[in-house]
Formats: sequence, C-alpha cells, structure tokens
Amino acid sequence: MIVSTRRITGLSADVIAELVPELGPLWHERHQAKLASRPRKRAVGAGAKHRFVFVDRLLATLVHLRHGVTHDVLACWFGVDRSTITRAIGEIRPLLAERGCTISPGVRLGTLAEVIDDLGASGQTGIIDGTEIRVRSPAAGRKDRDVFIFGKNKQNAVKTMVLTDRNGLVLFCSPTRPGSCADITHSRQLGLVQLLADGTAVEILADAGYQGLGAQTGGRVVTSRGSHAHPSRAAPPP
Repeated sequence: MIVSTRRITGLSADVIAELVPELGPLWHERHQAKLASRPRKRAVGAGAKHRFVFVDRLLATLVHLRHGVTHDVLACWFGVDRSTITRAIGEIRPLLAERGCTISPGVRLGTLAEVIDDLGASGQTGIIDGTEIRVRSPAAGRKDRDVFIFGKNKQNAVKTMVLTDRNGLVLFCSPTRPGSCADITHSRQLGLVQLLADGTAVEILADAGYQGLGAQTGGRVVTSRGSHAHPSRAAPPP
C-alpha cells in the first residue's frame, strides 16, 4: 500500500525499487561498522533481532520527510517502538541526502551549490521556503532546550529549508535546525547568500521571511510583500 501510492512517499514504486538495492548495502555497512566500534558486552549472535527491515526504515523516513508524521504515529503504523523509528530516520536521512536528487538521466544534485549552478545554467527560477516539523519537548535540564521553541503557540519544532524549481520539484532539503532559528538566518548559515552573489545568475522566489536577501544577492532573491504570501502570488511592482 505504501509503495504503490505515490502520494504517501512522493516517489514512484520504480524509484523506491532503485533506492533499496542502492542504499541498503550502504546502510548495512555503516550499521555493522557502528556495532563493531562499540565494546562488546554480549556474545556474538546474542541480543534482539531486527524486526524493522531496511525497506521499512526507508519507507518510514520518506513518509516522515514528506508529511511530517510524528515518530509516535509511525511507530504505531509499523508496529515498532518510537525509539526504533527515531533511530531509523537518523540513519536513513543522511543516506538520502548523500545520494542527492536525480533530476534527469545522468544528472544528480547533492549540494546546494550544485542546485544553484543547475538552476542558473538552465535559466530556471527557484523557490525557497522554510518548513517546521513538530517534535517532542527536549528533556528537562537540557541546556539548549529553549532553542526548539518557535511561534506564538510556543511549539517545539525543528525546521529545514527546501528549494524547489518553479513546478514544485524538490531539489534540495537542508539539514534540520532548531525551530527558533529564523528562515533568513538558516539560509545564510547554509551559504545561500554567497552562492547567489558569486555564482551564475539565477532568480529565487521567497516569502517575506527572507526579506533582506535581495539586497545582499544583487536582487537575485525576490520576496513577497505580505508576511504570509506565497512567492508565486507576490504583488506586482507598482
């Protein structure tokens, strides 16, 4: 059901079928290396056996990234502990990021710099936006606990910056940052300003949360006027 319905994962069954043999061995290799690096406290073969196979780990991660489904819900869905989901997403997400985004046969984009270069070379317009995913409140006593709180409702969240082409195809998804990090600050930390100022000419549409980047990038970032307006619905110039 999950594999056959593209709306759930955002990927076709054929693409998922390609990811499993490509990323599965990498996950297994890293998993074994991690186990080998720990001091052994049990005999070889002892301990709990994996009930959460790689393909389920991949699917859980894809659903989480696409819909922001909480770890608790995914744990109920897949019939495992919440900690198992958390660990799986932490293992699979870096593999997906390293693989990059395939935009056409033979062309794969893995970094923000590569995405900006490709948009400029093809004369396409990009769209950036920050998105938040609610998370559980960090443990009491954690020194940086407050940095995950954002918004008027004081929700705990992490956020990421997503860059798409004008048709909505996701080209880049950044590592997460605590929810209190402003969208414009996150983009600067990712090096977006430097890439746009020094790279090929490309236009990036953004909402009002990125106001100020236009002046820093020679007008290559175009922001809307309204605080919640969508970039594609930006008010026309006077």
